[in-house]
Amino acid sequence: MVYRRFLCIKDAVACINDKVDLIAVILNFSLPQTTRGTDYVCKLKIIDESHPEIPVHVFAQEIDHLPFVAAVGDIIHLSRVVMRIHEGDVYAIFNKKFSSFALYDGKDVENFQPYQVLLRYEARKHDAMIIAGLRKWLASSHVIDEPNFSLLEEINEVDLVNLVCKVLHICKTTDDKWMAFIWDGTDAPPISIYKKPEDEEHNPLPLHFKPLPSSGHVLHTFPTVGTILRLIFDVECMPYILQLLKVCQWFKFFCVECKLHEGLWYGVFTSYSKIRDIPNVDILILERQSNYDCRSLGNLDRMPSWSCPWPSKITEVNCSAPFATLMDVLTCQKVRKKFRCVIRFVAVIPWRVEDFRSPDGVYRVKFTLEDPTARIHVYSYAEDGEKFFNGLSTGGLKRKLKELLGVPKSDDDGQEEIEGGARNPPWVQCCLKSHSIKRRRWIFDTKLVG
Repeated sequence: MVYRRFLCIKDAVACINDKVDLIAVILNFSLPQTTRGTDYVCKLKIIDESHPEIPVHVFAQEIDHLPFVAAVGDIIHLSRVVMRIHEGDVYAIFNKKFSSFALYDGKDVENFQPYQVLLRYEARKHDAMIIAGLRKWLASSHVIDEPNFSLLEEINEVDLVNLVCKVLHICKTTDDKWMAFIWDGTDAPPISIYKKPEDEEHNPLPLHFKPLPSSGHVLHTFPTVGTILRLIFDVECMPYILQLLKVCQWFKFFCVECKLHEGLWYGVFTSYSKIRDIPNVDILILERQSNYDCRSLGNLDRMPSWSCPWPSKITEVNCSAPFATLMDVLTCQKVRKKFRCVIRFVAVIPWRVEDFRSPDGVYRVKFTLEDPTARIHVYSYAEDGEKFFNGLSTGGLKRKLKELLGVPKSDDDGQEEIEGGARNPPWVQCCLKSHSIKRRRWIFDTKLVG
């Protein structure tokens, strides 16, 4: 087997079964996977000025010996890779016994130190000149097409999405899967609810897709405006991903599946998904951070974006507090605090209006509220309950409760319900008071409008 020192890709594809050295731009790369044996493999696509892209299959005995590519467009120096051909397609094989590599930033014009090397890699004097030429070519060409990125407010169940999000927290779930809490400052779309309101007592809606972090300290670091998406990692190569992911840093996530569980969004990162690091000065980050800064400082901007132009008139409030999100409520550390929220009523216990009062005539009703940031339980109790239910008759209260919970109607006069139809509760204003020690919240200064 002949060993040819540095070759451009155009010349290397003619050297089938020879060892070659290549310096090229990384156009794409896969996450590591296990082979049928005990090795790991990842696949790269590389390109230079001389030739269209070719694949490189990198094999290693340890996952740490694979290239940890920081970003598409970075440069790789491959040493002693073997050129192969299969059914007319030429590719390079990285042999774990004698091949080596070095990874360089594709944009930093002054730094010629690799950010990852394999131990047996040996740099050469003219490498810097070749890398500088590739960086110049890359900056003036359009070989790397950036895909479109969606905001969390644009996700749906049908399409795979590319996201730019900040990683807030990483943990393991109760079923031993890794999960990241990711966020971009926007509000995910509200979801129709198919569970019947009368089923709530025996089969309640969950408050979370997966539990919140057990540490209150972690929860208090979360932003209080914008949806925090739980992202489940359904892949084998978690050691690789865990080395890549950093809390409080932004990343690009490619080909993420968005799914629903009981009206709650979550994401799934599969073997087809990809993750990329992203510099803090990237315009995609700056746009998202600027949007969040505006929302977090403004009063009306803290309202769910889906409630615009204004919430439904089903409720009236008598509270001058600024608008807050349910995450503001959850993370508040004051013993007593009052909030004015725009939320949806998604469940109630008990369901029968006749059971809203205790035997001694006191209102005691538990509601489940949600907004784009959280889902919580609140209570309508005693005098505050009297005010909330506003002296409505039993029949009037039944009709108003169904309207509040978004129970669908089939006819023009709104008397007949659609059996098994999706509930789409309206956005309404509601004032809440909390007690952080008791960990309870109550509705106050709010009334249903008959």
